[in-house]
Amino acid sequence: MRVLITGGGGFIGQKLARAIAAEGVVAGQAVSGLTLVDIAAPEAPEAGFPVTTLACDIADPGAVNAVFEEKFDAIFHLAAVVSGAAERDFDLGMRVNLFGTLTLMEAARAQGNCPLFVYASSCAAHGGEAPETVRDDTPANPQTSYGAQKVACEYLVTDYSRRGFLDGRSLRLPSVTIRPGKPNAAASSFMSSIFREPLQGEAANCPVGEDFVIWHSAPRTVVRNILHAAALPAEAWGTNRALNLNGRSDTVGEMIAAMTRVAGPEAAARITWTREPEIEGILEGWRAKVDSARGRALGFETDESFEDSVRWFIEDDMARA
Repeated sequence: MRVLITGGGGFIGQKLARAIAAEGVVAGQAVSGLTLVDIAAPEAPEAGFPVTTLACDIADPGAVNAVFEEKFDAIFHLAAVVSGAAERDFDLGMRVNLFGTLTLMEAARAQGNCPLFVYASSCAAHGGEAPETVRDDTPANPQTSYGAQKVACEYLVTDYSRRGFLDGRSLRLPSVTIRPGKPNAAASSFMSSIFREPLQGEAANCPVGEDFVIWHSAPRTVVRNILHAAALPAEAWGTNRALNLNGRSDTVGEMIAAMTRVAGPEAAARITWTREPEIEGILEGWRAKVDSARGRALGFETDESFEDSVRWFIEDDMARA
């Protein structure tokens, strides 16, 4: 099986690549080659099969077609302009998140082999008049350009699957925390920085109150769930190829208390509390309580506690952050 990861230089793309390299199997089939693409050529993991890394702008049809000179059996599409950036620059978000995804899907369709296509969507699909607790049958109602672009692509993934062009599955990811690295332009970036930086001796600001609720999942769990999505047979998905991925709903205060139980009180003391109206305005359009009954029925994992997320960050990512 030949595998492609877009956004292969991002932290989830890198973790997914390392997991595939370690396991050597995707959807029950041995991996014969892995290609990672991003706007700059990603780092390649050590693997028992060939790994190719390429710089590619997914919104450039010529660049995408060059990548698809090789035929892929499984595609993990993680590349995107993040929420805050897509809200500030509508044209950039449309170019990458909508038209870039369509360009990628068309290239996959042209292969003629109906490849697996796992698409990273977002909890930003829900908002507006949605109920406080989102269910699997709650209509998507995005309140940001980023969310609208993600939902549009979900519908395309389902239709391309119906037509037999792809074997797609779209995962509405919770906020993935604790992310390694540095803060980015995502509205949800603070959901990692208020833990990541304090755990490493640095200050970080929380732009919302302690009672703000976050729907979240740990990077380890998200990677395992992405691979599980690829392993499920097409018939398990039925006519709707999108689902709300499993996550936890906790307040900022509860998550900080969990960090304190694991790492002591010093980290929490490094958090400042200056409200940021722009961030709050975006986040108010999201929903933070989700009943992922379909995901549970399909065997996706759910984190047991945020304490595990803190421990896993310390084990996996302190040296890289």
